[in-house]
Amino acid sequence: MTALKRVREIPYNYTSYTDREIVLRFLGEDSWGIINELRSSRRTGRSARMIFEVLGDMWVITRNPYIQDDLLANPKRHASLTHALHHRLDQVIARADGNQNALILADACRKAVKEFESLFPRQKQLRESVTRRFSRVTNKDNIHFDGHARVSHVTDASDWRVEFPFVVITPDTESEMIKVVQACVEMDIAIIPRGGGTGYTGGAVPLTDNCAVINTEKLDSIGAVQLTKLEGVTQEVATIQVGAGVVTRRVAEQAEAHGYVFAVDPTSQDASCIGGNIAMNAGGKKAVLWGTTLDNLVSWRMVTPDANWLEVERLNHNRGKIHEQDLAEFRVSYYQADGKTLLRDPVILSIPGNELRKQGLGKDVTNKFLGGLPGVQKEGCDGLITSAVFILHRMPKHIRTVCLEFFGADMRTAVPAIVETKSYLDALPGVQLAGMEHLDERYVRAVGYSSKAARRDYPKMVLLLDIASEDDNKVEAAATKVVTMANARNAEGFIATSPEARHQFWLDRARTAAIAAHTNAFKINEDVVIPLDKLAEYSETIERINIELSTQNKLRMIDAAIEFLEGDLLKKVKLIDYESSSESDDIVISKQNAARELLKKVKTQWSCLLDHIDDAVSKHPALLNTELVNEQDAPLDLA
Repeated sequence: MTALKRVREIPYNYTSYTDREIVLRFLGEDSWGIINELRSSRRTGRSARMIFEVLGDMWVITRNPYIQDDLLANPKRHASLTHALHHRLDQVIARADGNQNALILADACRKAVKEFESLFPRQKQLRESVTRRFSRVTNKDNIHFDGHARVSHVTDASDWRVEFPFVVITPDTESEMIKVVQACVEMDIAIIPRGGGTGYTGGAVPLTDNCAVINTEKLDSIGAVQLTKLEGVTQEVATIQVGAGVVTRRVAEQAEAHGYVFAVDPTSQDASCIGGNIAMNAGGKKAVLWGTTLDNLVSWRMVTPDANWLEVERLNHNRGKIHEQDLAEFRVSYYQADGKTLLRDPVILSIPGNELRKQGLGKDVTNKFLGGLPGVQKEGCDGLITSAVFILHRMPKHIRTVCLEFFGADMRTAVPAIVETKSYLDALPGVQLAGMEHLDERYVRAVGYSSKAARRDYPKMVLLLDIASEDDNKVEAAATKVVTMANARNAEGFIATSPEARHQFWLDRARTAAIAAHTNAFKINEDVVIPLDKLAEYSETIERINIELSTQNKLRMIDAAIEFLEGDLLKKVKLIDYESSSESDDIVISKQNAARELLKKVKTQWSCLLDHIDDAVSKHPALLNTELVNEQDAPLDLA
């Protein structure tokens, strides 16, 4: 029986790193080449296994802060470990039998072990030094080196793990933030700002082990809702001042308790924080009426990377979508560390409103510059946001939530309903489109959506709408008209009036985590901003990519299976309780041949489907296992 090729040989490696990446990390590129040479010529493999065990021990400790804490607290255990690593290398050298490659590799490993051995005393001294410095600016309890804190801050919701932070700092107040940044600058420690950690951008992920994650979760102050006179605005405006660490939902609840609406409404509002909302320019279902975070900011404060204060104030606020203003103006002021002494004269940024949005889009995720406006949509790269002031809105008295379920096979008949509905409501006097969300077929299936229509099949698309007005008759008539318009596009429409029913309609929109269960993996969210009239084309293109890649993957699996079934299968695989005889062997060989032929037929079929994906179904009836129905000239559907 021939041994199967092992993908990994370094033990204890439960990370996404390959053997090659681990060897490069500890030993360098040259050593990886030597390892490959030795792999092809080794006899018993004992020496190779010992080297891989040395690398595995160092790797599992490098990637596990809990073990690091234990070794730092127990010097004898640390000494015993390093002694065992050196002993294994002594055995490798003793078995080398003059093999220069083996000796070179052992020497490289010895240097790596000595570096690993010296790491812990250095870490202990560095922790003590950093603790003394940070203790001068914040409570000692806010300085975290423990495994739990470092593991909790090694990644954000993207689950992308590169390096563990050296230390996690949780300042108590906004004034402490600048002092912590000053200390980091003095000690040459990289800074990672972090709030709720719900972002899927990898923006809160350390890229170096010499870094401090500054967590803003304690900056959780929420001011009173108050009427404020804004510069350039004639009437008083309802505003609220909040800290960067406040959870978005808390601000919405505070506004609601005073009869107002907080417009920033991302799906992650139960966990995301205000600082992250500003850094990402978060939106949500209310963005269709009041815009994204940028549209609703009055002012915000930041600590700059050189440990100074920066304040940005919006002038002549239009209390609406910023791109509807010909010129958006901001006053940018830089202050010294005391927060009062100006470093220079304030700068007025005058940015054409249409430059802050791409035509036809809610926001342009590719535009990080935004006319040089600090903080917003910068993903935390130009400073640490500490607090902000937002405007609040009044929701009209009467609201209807409309759920439209579109059926059928063609998205092109359903998507225009989005444009039609929005255009109709935008042009309707006295009525506002207060919320709008589109759920595609894959999302609908992933969240286990329960259709409200009396149909057996899943909707192809679901459209959720909030329609608002001060006039109950107008909002009712508008909701009814929207349903009637959708009925003409093979859709079923449902209207919710009570707060309880409206809440129930919106529940499915928040169940994004179900995607992970559907795909049996973690998911990565990315902002995708698409003109409404291009949504069908976008969806079809994504579906086509899914189909092509899925089919190519199936073909690769078939090729691997055929390759495995070639040759003498009985020599390749040792079957449990199998007694060899001419009759038994003939049965196995017969099944092997049948399986191989079946796979070749399947490969031919799938290859042909892929080659003719754009052809009409009627041209290739032999490729389908089911009878052709209805649309004879439709493109092949491989889903």
